[in-house]
Amino acid sequence: MFYGPRPVPAPHHRDGSTLPLALVLAGLLLSGCGMTENDGNNSPDSTAVNSQEARSGLPDAGTATTEEAVAAVKEVSSEIHRSTGVPGKASEPGPGVKQCEGKDKDPDTYFTVYHPWNFAPQKPGDIDVAMENLKDRLNTGGWVTKQLYHDNSPHKALNLIADNDAKKVSVWIVQYSEDTTPSLGINVTSGCYRVPEGETVII
Repeated sequence: MFYGPRPVPAPHHRDGSTLPLALVLAGLLLSGCGMTENDGNNSPDSTAVNSQEARSGLPDAGTATTEEAVAAVKEVSSEIHRSTGVPGKASEPGPGVKQCEGKDKDPDTYFTVYHPWNFAPQKPGDIDVAMENLKDRLNTGGWVTKQLYHDNSPHKALNLIADNDAKKVSVWIVQYSEDTTPSLGINVTSGCYRVPEGETVII
């Protein structure tokens, strides 16, 4: 099950701007089938909008304080950073917290964690190596690649979406090979957490 990038500050796009909000709104409604590569007409924008309407909310991620959940998502982002296998720089800021969707989800009790960031290899030519390493890594160790496709942007950017059910997280990675500074736009998103009894969500 895909947890989906959420409506948050977007990873950087070409020429220093940000990705369209619809891309980070996300929520691709995915089947349980394995990895697919697709050159079809679904852009991140249209796919995100259509599936956002279809989804009824995030999967349950269990009980945790906001600090514990943020730390867990940060560790996943660090794991992805290491899995690129090449030297490079990750952008700031760190993870954020938002309320879960759904009328039955009390914003003082339920929350999700998101972490949009960019990874820019020190050597521009390493962008393909980094993506290949991630394609390998994000189909092992609890990770399952759900989709691998080229979007409808002018450079047909490669998109990779993977879930880790054990960690209750999903990641969406977009490869911007044709940028002046090639980079990977990465968005890690958790399922819907509930704070422990007697605590409230800290945003």
